[in-house]
Amino acid sequence: MSIFEYNGSALVAMVGKNCFAIASDRRLGVQLQTIATDFRRIYKIHDKLYIGLSGLATDAQTLYQRLVFRHKLYQLREERDMKPETFASLVSALLYEKRFGPYFCQPVIAGLGDDNKPFICTMDSIGAKELAKDFVVAGTASESLYGACESMYKPDMEPEELFETISQALLASVDRDCLSGWGGHVLLVTPTEVQEKALKGRMD
Repeated sequence: MSIFEYNGSALVAMVGKNCFAIASDRRLGVQLQTIATDFRRIYKIHDKLYIGLSGLATDAQTLYQRLVFRHKLYQLREERDMKPETFASLVSALLYEKRFGPYFCQPVIAGLGDDNKPFICTMDSIGAKELAKDFVVAGTASESLYGACESMYKPDMEPEELFETISQALLASVDRDCLSGWGGHVLLVTPTEVQEKALKGRMD
């Protein structure tokens, strides 16, 4: 078993019309044993920028603490919040710095940039970025997430439809992966508000 599969995870971010949604499952396991069913994988950087960290849970929490530290330094120096593109470059540089003993994480970054244009990207554990215009996925359920998102996604969805689409894609995918599941968290971010919802899924 790969170290990335040790805790199990499912992450997906999707773009809508001037909005985005990012969702994750809630299971924390040690291989096939479930440890917690309310684990958070999506972290807030600022009101319009979120990062989801799949992979090894301990590394994810360490990496998040380092990212918060770097973002606070940026805020002090620049007196503004970081743009999503800038933050993606920061995460990439931070991971590549540790390439010979990497953080075993696959980040998914989602944010609203200038003119409330949604930005999503993911990267591997050494910071190789993959940008997308529609959706990005990560975690042990990523293969089934690709299939579900490919068939359900359509461009320029309104927030309500985007929420429904990302929720159905996540729930359908985690049922086909025994290392992730147990419901989900969904964050729907528009220029004016952030909606956070919990999904109920199969409890096995």
